[in-house]
Amino acid sequence: MNELVVSPPRGLPSGRVATKRTRFQVFDVASIENPLLAKTNDSPPVIITALAADLAAGIVALGITVPADAQQRMLDYLALVVKWNKAYNLTAVREPEKMLTHHLLDSLAILPHVRGPRVLDVGTGAGLPGIPLALARPDWRFTLLDSNQKKTTFLRQVMIELQLPNVEVACARVESWPAPQPFDTVVSRAFSEVSEFLALAGKLCAKDGVMLAMKGVYPHDELAQVPGAFRLCSVIPLNVPGLGAERHATLLQHAVAA
Repeated sequence: MNELVVSPPRGLPSGRVATKRTRFQVFDVASIENPLLAKTNDSPPVIITALAADLAAGIVALGITVPADAQQRMLDYLALVVKWNKAYNLTAVREPEKMLTHHLLDSLAILPHVRGPRVLDVGTGAGLPGIPLALARPDWRFTLLDSNQKKTTFLRQVMIELQLPNVEVACARVESWPAPQPFDTVVSRAFSEVSEFLALAGKLCAKDGVMLAMKGVYPHDELAQVPGAFRLCSVIPLNVPGLGAERHATLLQHAVAA
């Protein structure tokens, strides 16, 4: 009997041997544990669901308003980060409880200081702060920019699974990315020092827009290096519930802005 070995794509389970009758095993792509190939239909892990009360309490402590359905989608997003992080190294934070404080609540803490309706998240990584902000403000448009293809692939999957029509993802370096039009807020969370952030991304901000750099301790040294084309508006302390660390929102504008 002549045999034809049908080899499935790399990473899939072994196929059956096909004879002259040409019997093939059909692979259900949706059942494959590969987030790049299949939509994740799983319910969020129990540990993620258990964080709902902590998220709601944190939002109240921040003094912001986020609808219940948006809070659930934030937990769905957190579940995706947890799942994909095992293979794609999206964040150094591994524990869901820490992700809640270090990522979700930390991102939401700047919401009162973000100006819409067009927001650019530079060096977004796993989608922070862009995804939480986009879920909180569905009436604004968010562009998530990162040069890492794995991370932007993850973000596109997040867009599909969470149904985020107000989000677009761009895979490019900020200095060479051709923005369609200036943004009202350009934000960075862990991109670079303030002076480099302004030098590379400042051109993407509208003349009356805001450059918002998220920082830990008060960035005295970095602010001393702010170029003359920009002016410091304010440095706002952020009290992130459960974080236990200093956080600041540094707001700057073009020097010509009123």
